[in-house]
Amino acid sequence: MLIGYARVSSYEQNLDLQVDALKKDGCEKIFTDKMTGIKEARNGLDDSLAYMRAGDTLVVWRLDRLGRTLKHLIDLLTSLDKQQVGFKSLTESIDTTTSTRKLVFHIFAALAEFERGLIRERTIAGIEAARARGKIGGRPKAMTLKQSRMAKDLYVDKNNSVSEICQMFQVSKATLYRYMKTVPEAM
Repeated sequence: MLIGYARVSSYEQNLDLQVDALKKDGCEKIFTDKMTGIKEARNGLDDSLAYMRAGDTLVVWRLDRLGRTLKHLIDLLTSLDKQQVGFKSLTESIDTTTSTRKLVFHIFAALAEFERGLIRERTIAGIEAARARGKIGGRPKAMTLKQSRMAKDLYVDKNNSVSEICQMFQVSKATLYRYMKTVPEAM
């Protein structure tokens, strides 16, 4: 069974062009979304994936209507392959149900691996450049060592409640307790 999926990026856009092309190709059931491809959850896509069975083929008008990124597209195609579901993109003339199925899939996988490598290289280069400028990555500390010592002294004093101490330093109870554990004992 051919199952179509169409998506436009906003409610102002029209799905007619995609839906007409999917119907012309023979899709018996068509799922749609009207939302940006950046969104993680797309109900129409999720419903189409849940609806498909082994031997079915997912048909899209263009690749960019299906995947947010190349990695996302590869993950979807891998999932379809595991479910023994074919994939077809009308505009790019990609059809994994033909004898070139494995070749197309391996090309996509190689491109995804290449993209992951590029992202990793750019990330490492960015971190190294930031370190060279004296920047340290990560989330800023909630409390300094001096504040941790003060908080521990207030806690030991027993005249202050944990809630009051947390309010003074604008931290949660869990953060307060975690930082008090790191304060070295007085000599």
